[in-house]
Amino acid sequence: MTPELVGRRPTLTPSALVDQLVPPPHFADAAFDTYLPDPDYPSQAAARERTRDFATRSVRRGIPGLRPTSGGTGLYLDGGYGVGKTHLLAAAAHAIGARAAFGTFVEYTHLVGALGFAAARGELSRFALVCIDEFELDDPGDTLLMARLMRELTDAGVAVAATSNTLPDSLGEGRFAAEDFRREIQAVASLFTVVTIDGPDYRHRGDLRAPEPAAPALVEKVGGDPSGAVEDWAALVDDLWHVHPSRYGAYVAGIATLGLRDVAPLADQAQALRVVALVDRLYDRDVRIVASGAPLDQVFPEDMLRGGYRKKYFRALSRLTAMAARE
Repeated sequence: MTPELVGRRPTLTPSALVDQLVPPPHFADAAFDTYLPDPDYPSQAAARERTRDFATRSVRRGIPGLRPTSGGTGLYLDGGYGVGKTHLLAAAAHAIGARAAFGTFVEYTHLVGALGFAAARGELSRFALVCIDEFELDDPGDTLLMARLMRELTDAGVAVAATSNTLPDSLGEGRFAAEDFRREIQAVASLFTVVTIDGPDYRHRGDLRAPEPAAPALVEKVGGDPSGAVEDWAALVDDLWHVHPSRYGAYVAGIATLGLRDVAPLADQAQALRVVALVDRLYDRDVRIVASGAPLDQVFPEDMLRGGYRKKYFRALSRLTAMAARE
């Protein structure tokens, strides 16, 4: 029977939420030696060595990974999309093994929501290293929550490593009244040593370009694959309202190829951010996309690409293009 996405309502137990804090399939083999720095951007090789050193030091629980003059106890990989930040973060988690937790920002906030703050802090305190991918402060509640959680984890001797497209002292800008939460944002920033990674998007080195929209018949052909699913774009986007983003990984489980009928530009910001989260989980699982309708690089309208979430949207476009180019 052909799998379907629309209508799925995955549930995860509290223990499953903790157990899933591991690097996703796309980064299952990520290692420091498989990260290939671009020789034109020395910051990439430097970031690899800084992250490797951080991971080595973090193995000994109770000893901060790095202790810069600012007093921070975390490593923050800052840079544009496609420079290998998540690869390095996953390599650090693999280097430590079972004593490392790896998840996206939204997975950690949902963990707190599911377990309660004290229980979540207790679970995460068992790890030597907590890796937070796609770190961002999108609303005041998350700002207060993560500032407290990270402070208490580092106080307990847990090393924290994060990736982001935004420098820590600029988190929240363009999304909410960040100035009203400057103290909390500065508290988060003070925990980290920042390592900046420069360079172009590696997914688009060479001749990789967004493919032309597929013919409808090719989209329907995906349905003949036991691990392929075909969905109407509008129905899929609407269905995302009924699934928490932290469950999108379970939502797309078992799908190897996704056919999308009649892709069209998105209508509003909240809708677009849910699509970004879905794209990330599809990319994590190496899903191939075959889509008809509007070109995938037109999914996010120009006004969104100029707004406060533009970095998220450009990362999603990069990943959509890579998935649509897969054979």
